[in-house]
Amino acid sequence: MADRAKILLVDDREENLIALEAILSSLDLVPVRARSGEEALKALLNTEFALILLDVRMPGMDGFETAAHIKRRERTKNIPIIFLTVVDSAPDYAFRGYAAGAVDYLTKPFDPWVLRAKVSVFAELYTMNKRLAEQASMLRDRLNTELPPGAGDQSSILPELSRRLTAVEDELARVKELARKSQDPALSAPLTDLTERLSHLRAGFDALS
Repeated sequence: MADRAKILLVDDREENLIALEAILSSLDLVPVRARSGEEALKALLNTEFALILLDVRMPGMDGFETAAHIKRRERTKNIPIIFLTVVDSAPDYAFRGYAAGAVDYLTKPFDPWVLRAKVSVFAELYTMNKRLAEQASMLRDRLNTELPPGAGDQSSILPELSRRLTAVEDELARVKELARKSQDPALSAPLTDLTERLSHLRAGFDALS
């Protein structure tokens, strides 16, 4: 069974972290707390996250600076970030958030359903990317070990690979439907990337069939 997706919650206020955990409690994921930008960067050194919920207003290293550090690191630059801040923030906060690499920006108090829906889809995308990478690796490994040049019998592995690819394709269709219902433009780019990668993998597999 695959590990559950981990979500990094970054906020200097304990009550906000508790509230976020309560909102996300119905989702099958693992929330990880960080009470400062520095603590968040340390957590990112050794743990892989599907998404970061990042408060803008924090003492010391604020959300924008934290995001800049995250995006500069090769290991973490592709982790999606959703900025969270209060409704009376400066009018340029949204622009600065997107400029810092955020995929979305929510103001407090936010609708719990909206936050859950956004987090759910990003967690699904992360899980699908992991699964797709595993299938691609398995395809390469089995071709290298079980199908040497000139081998003619592929019947032992191709049906299983086809079944796994079809399962990922079905799941992608379901996630696309969730994204369509959420009407979230931030999901367009990752969904397009995932669709293209899956199409390339399917084309490579079909060439073997």
